[in-house]
Amino acid sequence: MKRRKFLKNVSLASVSAPILLNDIKLQGIAKKLFDVPKSAEDRVLVIIRLNGGNDGLNTVIPLDQYDQLVVQRPNIIIEETAILPLTAEVGFHPVMTGMKNMFNAGKLGIIQNVGYPEQNRSHFRSMDIWSTGMLNPNETRGWLGRHFDANYPNYPEDYPNATYPDPFAISMGFEVSSTCQGLMANFSHAVSDPFATVNLISSAQVNDGTYFGDHMAYLSTLIEQTNEYGDQINSAANAGNTLSTLYDSNNPIAVQLRYVAQMISGGLKSKVYILNINGFDTHDGQVNPTNHSTGVHADLLKTLSDAVHAFQDDLQLLNLEHRVAGMTFSEFGRQIASNASDGTDHGDAAPLFLFGACVSSGIMGQNPTVTNQIVNQAGIPMQVDFRDVYASVLKDWFQVDTTEIQTLFEHSVTYYPVLNSCNLGIKEEDELQSLLLYPNPATTSTTLRLPMDKEERVSIRIVDINGREVQSVYEGELASGVHAIHMDVANLKYGNYVVQVQRKTKNEKIQFIRVQ
Repeated sequence: MKRRKFLKNVSLASVSAPILLNDIKLQGIAKKLFDVPKSAEDRVLVIIRLNGGNDGLNTVIPLDQYDQLVVQRPNIIIEETAILPLTAEVGFHPVMTGMKNMFNAGKLGIIQNVGYPEQNRSHFRSMDIWSTGMLNPNETRGWLGRHFDANYPNYPEDYPNATYPDPFAISMGFEVSSTCQGLMANFSHAVSDPFATVNLISSAQVNDGTYFGDHMAYLSTLIEQTNEYGDQINSAANAGNTLSTLYDSNNPIAVQLRYVAQMISGGLKSKVYILNINGFDTHDGQVNPTNHSTGVHADLLKTLSDAVHAFQDDLQLLNLEHRVAGMTFSEFGRQIASNASDGTDHGDAAPLFLFGACVSSGIMGQNPTVTNQIVNQAGIPMQVDFRDVYASVLKDWFQVDTTEIQTLFEHSVTYYPVLNSCNLGIKEEDELQSLLLYPNPATTSTTLRLPMDKEERVSIRIVDINGREVQSVYEGELASGVHAIHMDVANLKYGNYVVQVQRKTKNEKIQFIRVQ
């Protein structure tokens, strides 16, 4: 058995189930951090996983559907007067003051109704799908793991080295993230405390040519690699700094994000940091029966909101916020109707957050439609495929070539403007200020990118070549920032159309073609 096969199949040395010694796991490092243009080399992505399935309807609350929500979930509905308004039609849970401040500052984006086709409501299967970015049940590699496998097939052999001394990715905590799982090893390194990386006891193992000797020598190499990574992480943490006074030492995610800021500011070249918040499987006791704005779910949302707000504040003070972008995800949302236990059961789509100074701020997509008729086990249907969000992050943030991105996913990728580059040229900056339709020509759906320099009421409609309205797309308030408005055009006849955008300050239009 070759070393690579041993690493893949034997748990003792497998990075997918690594040895835990003194809080350090035996990991490898990618040969190169990212095969991307130089302008994207120093960019960092922070991913926060909300484990259990977050209740999106009590997180990003559709104010225009409130009367129907009262019918659907009377025992958990947030009091209308307590909701933090973002726009006339959308509000936040009352505890999310930190994220509301970020939204107002243009540093938070919300993508509505994110999921995948034919949602599987099993925690394990659904998390596998979100981690791999594949519906294929035979896929075991993470979406980032596949990207790195394609570019660095020799991983994890011969790393770290003088040119690439740092881990590619950091999984905060005691477990590596399946998002970074490659074919033969995981591309992330588990860190619980960057200031307490203790060297593992290691002794040089001579390979005597036997099966046992070969793999013991390889295990010795892994231990040495782990010690080198630990030294790099510890050095970066000690060299780094944090400046924000908003961190709460009793908030575990805030503590981890403070560590992340410390490592980034200290010069660690890891490109991805992955964090986890447990507890979102709120089948019962989701709210306090006497005050629906408090309870288990409120505590979880406050933990997330306060921590991300403090982290963004720190990045700004450290002059790092144009290098770091973040996103959240959960394996599924909850059902529209509450259950009899003051909770919600497994559902389908839910909102996804993007945060940072370079994100497309504002709200992408329309509010979910809620009726006053309770349908057993009904969830929010998907409008945006999460795999397209992943692909868009690779394209916009890390500037990965779209040809390569398409090879990572089994469906035809649609790109959304989720992350605007912070160092665009004049031409690209000008393009971001104008309307854009993608794809165009369109078959069944298209997306309108609409930049807003201030909050105002907007009317969006589709007209034919004779100026007759054929479809009303959106009517309501939109916040400042860049919005992506999804449009279903499957019912339109094939031919030429115009999308008209009307607002108080100006009117705009853009042509598109509906094709077969």
